[in-house]
Amino acid sequence: MRNAAYVVAAFLLTFPAADLPAAPPKDGAAAFEAIIPVLRHPCCMNCHSRGDFPREGDDGHQHTMQVRRGSDGKGLDSVKCSTCHQNHNLAGTHPPPGAPDWHLPPPQTPMLWEGLTDSQLCELLKDPMQNGHRSIQQIVEHMSTPLVLWGWIPGEGPSAVPMKLCEFQDRVRDWAANGGTCPVGESVGAQP
Repeated sequence: MRNAAYVVAAFLLTFPAADLPAAPPKDGAAAFEAIIPVLRHPCCMNCHSRGDFPREGDDGHQHTMQVRRGSDGKGLDSVKCSTCHQNHNLAGTHPPPGAPDWHLPPPQTPMLWEGLTDSQLCELLKDPMQNGHRSIQQIVEHMSTPLVLWGWIPGEGPSAVPMKLCEFQDRVRDWAANGGTCPVGESVGAQP
């Protein structure tokens, strides 16, 4: 039995500490702060930034096809998101990325968080009048939709979000389970 314990211990010691999951935050605000790097990443910010248009690329430049939000967040007139963005990433050099239901938030609830403090961003996500009429639990569910999950498999070109998916989902659930508590302070994320 002792030998088995040594084998397990030796096995566990072969993994670097950075690969071990982070300890869960003790409160909702800490859990929310842990997901800020994902929410501020271009994969999120390109659709959640100021303006009536999407951005693209790691530098957040205005979409080159001059797409506009439209009444449903899916484009305007003949320039719809689905014209180029399929329900999956396409192979090749710099093809349009894709995921099911590719779109911007609609203009009634545009979910713009560029320039907001972390606390303001947290409050926006909890406010049904600004978040697409979602409860905190529905925000948790939204964070697992194929469109959001695309950030971890963005295809060729964009960089993936800076946190393991399982850790992100755990912190989102921790935040919700702890009442959606928001951080206090004036930390403002990077601007695209």
